[in-house]
This record gives sequence, structure tokens and C-alpha cells, in this order.
Amino acid sequence: MSHTLQDERPAVAEPRGSLSHARMPRWAPAAIAAGSLALGWLIGRTAGLESEVQWALLAALIFVAATYLITAKVEGSRQGKNQVATSLVWVCFLLAVIPLLSLAWTTVSKGASVVDGYFLSHSMSGLLDTDEGGGIYHALLGTIEQVAIAAVIATPIGLLTAVYLVEYGRGKLARAVTFFVDVMTGIPSIVAGLFILATWNLMLGFGPSGFAGALALSILMMPVIVRSTEEMLKLVPNELREASLALGVPQWRTILKVVLPTAIGGITTGVMLAVARITGETAPVLLLVFGTKLINPNPFEGAQSSLPLYVYEQYAVGTSASVERAWGAALVLIAFVMLLNLVARGIARWKAPKTGR
Repeated sequence: MSHTLQDERPAVAEPRGSLSHARMPRWAPAAIAAGSLALGWLIGRTAGLESEVQWALLAALIFVAATYLITAKVEGSRQGKNQVATSLVWVCFLLAVIPLLSLAWTTVSKGASVVDGYFLSHSMSGLLDTDEGGGIYHALLGTIEQVAIAAVIATPIGLLTAVYLVEYGRGKLARAVTFFVDVMTGIPSIVAGLFILATWNLMLGFGPSGFAGALALSILMMPVIVRSTEEMLKLVPNELREASLALGVPQWRTILKVVLPTAIGGITTGVMLAVARITGETAPVLLLVFGTKLINPNPFEGAQSSLPLYVYEQYAVGTSASVERAWGAALVLIAFVMLLNLVARGIARWKAPKTGR
């Protein structure tokens, strides 16, 4: 009896200290990173490596290896492997961000001194490419018109194609459309320009114009819009569709009032990615628009210019004045794309369905 009562007694909990183990301090990753940078610099200087990029790569390798060894020694091999994965994520993130920041800094530092009111409001009319002065008004106007026309053409076609593939597409036709969208995604811009040149200009007899360039740019936009919109529509929960259909709402109205508003944020981002994809294209503009120093506000007749073509032409001249204008136009081009993205995100947030109570 006493033996039974003894067995029924609650077991005494183990001391908390027996289940705990050593932990790395919070400042340890920063200390390891600082030590890795110093050691990478020292090894690079000792080995005669002159490039700072090589020093950074050495420091990254040392950081990953030191993180694993120190963490495994203190916390065990399992936590060491976890820290290695985390370190690789941070290293890859920095490797992706540093070139972007360097590009932005270089563009701003070289182009900010040129960009002013005169530069934005004047063209190169009456000036040689080697002369001082001049501006980008004609190129900026051409870029805005060509990108706007291309977006007006490509956006509805891409959206409707994506809606068909997700909501209606079945069988051989859907598979064929998907295949051709994948093929179009990898088409070089020069091929799109040659296609429009052969059909619009040579077969139909139209001359160079901003509209011809916009047609080629729309071909490059369509697959990006289709793919991004398709993925966003697939993320919309089927329960929303089923609830709408259960209330007797037609499928087209369910798509228009439920599916598209739910995915509007991602769809807008995809459209902006497509716009950013075509804004910097030079080859179709060079083939179809030709470029000019004069201001041509009519995109349907006569040669036009664009910012990418302007940058190419000015940098090819090679003088100090033309190179400065090229950097200034590049800065305006980046600011133009950033402004479009900000406007699109604002519209998407405004039109997105409200959440919460």
C-alpha cells in the first residue's frame, strides 16, 4: 500500500538550469561582422588585392564561417546551422542592395548638378551635341507619350488574358496561351522592334513615329502584366468566389466586384513593373522613332526622341558637356519611374478593399 502511494506522488520538476544552455549575446553578430570586416581588409591588403569588392567578399566568407564556428561552440551544431542560414540571407541581401545603392548614388552625384528648370524645359534644337547647354524636354515628352500609349494598349489586353487563364481557361487553348506568354517573356526588345518595323512600317507603309515605338513597347509589356496578374488572381481565396456565386451573383460580376478589387494591389505592382521594364528600352525607339532634337508633341507622325535614346546619343558623343547631360537624363529617368511607382501604390491603396471593423 505504501508502495502504491509512493508511486502516485507527483514527480518533482527538474531544475530549470538543467534544461537551459549557453546563449550568444545579442551583440555577438555585430561583433562578428566587425571582426570579419577587419580581417577581410587585413587579408586583402596582405595578399595584394586592390579591389574593395574582393575585400568585401572575403569578409562575407569569414563572417559566415565565423558565425557557424562560434555559434556551434557555444549553442551547439543545430543552432550553428541555423545561424549560417540567417547569415547567408543577410549576405545575399547586402550583395543585392549595395550595387543598387551604388548605382543610385553615382547617378545622383553625377546628374544632380545638371538637372534644373532650364534642363527640363528646353530641347537640343539649334545646338550641336558638343555644345554647352540644352535640355531634355523633347526626350521627356516623347518618353511620357510613348509609355502612356504602350500602357493603354498592353494593360487591358494583359489583364483580360490573365482573367481568362485563371477564371475561364481550360483545355488546349489555355495551354497554348500560357506557352506563348512564356515565349513572349523572353523576347529581346530588338525583336519586338523588328516585328513592328516589318509590319507597321514596311508592310503598311507608315513612317517613323512615337506610336510605332509604343506598339513595340506594348509587346514587351504584355507578358509581364499577364504573368504578374495571373499570380495575383490565384492568390485570391476561392471562398470569396464561392460566397459571391452562392448569393446568385454572375461570374463576370464576381470577377469585377470581388476578385479584381481583392488583387488590385498586386495587379498595380505588376503593371508598374511592366512600365519600368519598357521605360529604359532604347532599341525599339532607335528603330522605329529615330530620334530628333526638335520638340514633336504628336506621337502619330514624325520622329520623336526618348530619354533612353537621349542618354545613349549624348554619352556616345563623349564630351564633358554631353556626358553631363547623359547623367542628368538618367537621373530624370530614374525619378520618372519612381514617381510612377509611388502614384500606382497610392492608387492601389485607395482602391483596395478596406479591412477591419
